[in-house]
Amino acid sequence: MAGKSGDGVLEITPQVLLKAYACGIFPMAESAEDPGLFWIEPERRGILPLNAFHIPSSLRKTVRKDVFEIRVDHDFTGVIDGCARPAPGRRKTWINTEIRRLYGALFDMGYCHTVEAWKDGELVGGLYGVSLGGAFFGESMFAAERDASKVALVHLVARMIAGGFTLLDTQFVTEHLARFGAVEVPKLLYGLDLQEALQEDGDFLALPDTVSGEHALSIIDA
Repeated sequence: MAGKSGDGVLEITPQVLLKAYACGIFPMAESAEDPGLFWIEPERRGILPLNAFHIPSSLRKTVRKDVFEIRVDHDFTGVIDGCARPAPGRRKTWINTEIRRLYGALFDMGYCHTVEAWKDGELVGGLYGVSLGGAFFGESMFAAERDASKVALVHLVARMIAGGFTLLDTQFVTEHLARFGAVEVPKLLYGLDLQEALQEDGDFLALPDTVSGEHALSIIDA
């Protein structure tokens, strides 16, 4: 831990945050009420290999049917609000005011992106993360309807493959992410993969803002 922002030890700016990601470090807060942040550099890092992304057959059907309209970078505030809300198995959130400020600034700068699931004109799921070089650092996701965040993840992977990305960082491996093929790698190996990815020029907007589920699956399966 490099110190907490808000206590006179460390002032985090969007530029500092990008440099931290490039070094394999990311911030978190103790809770939504805690005004400060602290740095985390796990000994084992979660990644989701793009060439081994597993989509359960039932989810494939949902993606193919276009149950949700998938949009990109349409409603950052709505996505981070959804990620901050309590959910089954998550009574508290770590998304505080400082997280909102920093990632909102990165969104305005074009480094933070959202993949959103909409249904009947309402935002019902999605995810957000940071794009840097050929790496995407997933931060959080939410679902107000079944499979909404999972479909958003499928579209994220398709977008990354189409855009020439090589690293999808999940920070940690949860049971949910393990179903898609997420694995843990040692910090040293992660650092090597990260440095290689940062040399690439990933284009998060290589695909149109909205693509069909069939198109997304064809990219992943190619």
